[in-house]
Order: sequence, then structure tokens, then C-alpha cells
Amino acid sequence: MDKWTVVYYISPSGDNPVQDFLDQYPHVDAKATRILFNIKEYGLNSVIPHLKKLSGTQLWEITILGQDNARILYVARKEKQILVLHAFIKKTNKTPSKEIKIALDRLKEVLD
Repeated sequence: MDKWTVVYYISPSGDNPVQDFLDQYPHVDAKATRILFNIKEYGLNSVIPHLKKLSGTQLWEITILGQDNARILYVARKEKQILVLHAFIKKTNKTPSKEIKIALDRLKEVLD
């Protein structure tokens, strides 16, 4: 069985904003690391309870519940690869449009 690849968005200046976010929230990082490991090893189907499609976009959301509810936005770029674009603490029921815009802007940057 081929493994999946998880690629983090890297800014033009070389920053990794998703990893920087996870470093600020160790309890979120631990759960995110486990979910991303399962994706790499077993594919997206193995973490379906943690995934949600954001309607009207090509983005998907990884849900991390706990002390702080966090979300990681990503896209499936090609076969067996996801591109992790943005992570944030979610404080409302609906994913804020400004968070979606950040992820979409980063995706556009990668595709250009």
C-alpha cells in the first residue's frame, strides 16, 4: 500500500505558519500529529470523523477538539498528497471567512 504525503505550506520568506501555530499549542500539536500520521500511513479514509468539506471551496478541514478547538485547512493536490495551508483556533460554530481567505490565498500562491 502506497503511503500518503503531507506537505506544509511554506511562505515565500521560508516560514512554515502551520508548524509555527502547532508549536504554540502543544496539545493541539499532539492531536494533529496523530491525525496527520494516520493520513500518511492509512489515507484520508482512516480519519473521516475528523474531516469536513468546506462548502463552496476546494478546502477541507481537519477538526481537532479539546482544550482549544482547532482547525487545519488543506487541499488534496494530487494522488495521495495533501497540502496543509492554514491552522487556527476555532471559536465560533462557522469557519470564519477570514481564515478561509488565508488558506485560499496561500493555495493561489502555491499554484501560481
